[in-house]
Amino acid sequence: MLNRRQVLATVALSGLPIPAFAGAPVKTAFISCCQTRDGRYGAAFISEDLNVLDVLPIDVRGHATAVSPDGKTAVVFARRPDRLAFVFDIETRQRIHVFVSPEDRHFCGHGFFSQDGALLFATENDYEKETGELGIYAVDAAFRRIGAFATAGIGPHEALLLKDRQHIAVANGGIVTHPDYPRQKLNLATMKPSISLLSAATGDLIETVALPGDFHQLSIRHMAEAANGDIWFGCQYEGPTTNVVPLVGVYRPGRSIKPIWANDQIYRQLNRNIGSVAASTDGHHISVTSPRGGKALTWNTMSEELVSTADVYDVGGVAPKGSGFVLSAGTGLLKDTNHVRHHELAWDNHLSSPLTG
Repeated sequence: MLNRRQVLATVALSGLPIPAFAGAPVKTAFISCCQTRDGRYGAAFISEDLNVLDVLPIDVRGHATAVSPDGKTAVVFARRPDRLAFVFDIETRQRIHVFVSPEDRHFCGHGFFSQDGALLFATENDYEKETGELGIYAVDAAFRRIGAFATAGIGPHEALLLKDRQHIAVANGGIVTHPDYPRQKLNLATMKPSISLLSAATGDLIETVALPGDFHQLSIRHMAEAANGDIWFGCQYEGPTTNVVPLVGVYRPGRSIKPIWANDQIYRQLNRNIGSVAASTDGHHISVTSPRGGKALTWNTMSEELVSTADVYDVGGVAPKGSGFVLSAGTGLLKDTNHVRHHELAWDNHLSSPLTG
């Protein structure tokens, strides 16, 4: 006889509604985009003990998820360059809406809600002007786009509302893309990656900082804020394959931006790519993943010391949990310090948590 977990997994993969079981509803602890074994794309809702509660269909491959401050709404963005975003009710685990970017823009895969939850900000590319924007969408108006903030850079990827709720940090990857040329990078020789700091209230540019010129092909992609306000970031290197470059760095708003060097052998093993960055619950550690390198690395944010490495094939997603992190992999693996689960799903790059924001 199938147990509850097996029934849930089987039904999730089939796309049928999840059956009701006795007892209190199980809360969603994590959300991740995924692909089912028959090639369909979905958004998966995952419990605290890393069991799959539901997999809801999406029309294209998804990337990252923005969660509202009250933990009730999730927006899944399509993998760039695409124009679709999918809205889910987290409590009922239902897809409730789909909206699109303007015709002359595409989403870049990430976004976040305003402090009061009234607005959604989405990283976007104005592909005709080759400029980056944060599109602003009114939640109560069916996510109608009502404006935009310029990101002062090309190819914005991840953006964060910082803990002071007064500033936004944007990782401008520096790469020009266009929907007519899916997944092609059109300006590798002239890349100018940067991090921009914006006013959350007005969108005014406070500062934009770039890596040293020798690292102009080090595309800044993902970020997380540490307890002390430092912003740690992970990169994707687009330069010569023989080069060994630091794929992780720290930005101190108003002060500096610098690469964080690790053992050259470790950076070589990461195969030029950081797939996701997350801060621990207390903000004292930063974990990064490298799907291409099959490694997860953790730094102490105060000492800037690399404190642990783990070999996890095709690891992509990372999210805080307790005193540690949850990892996901394209193999279907979900693991933390207490659980190791294997699901018949290929997890995409990111994990988001309604419980931690």
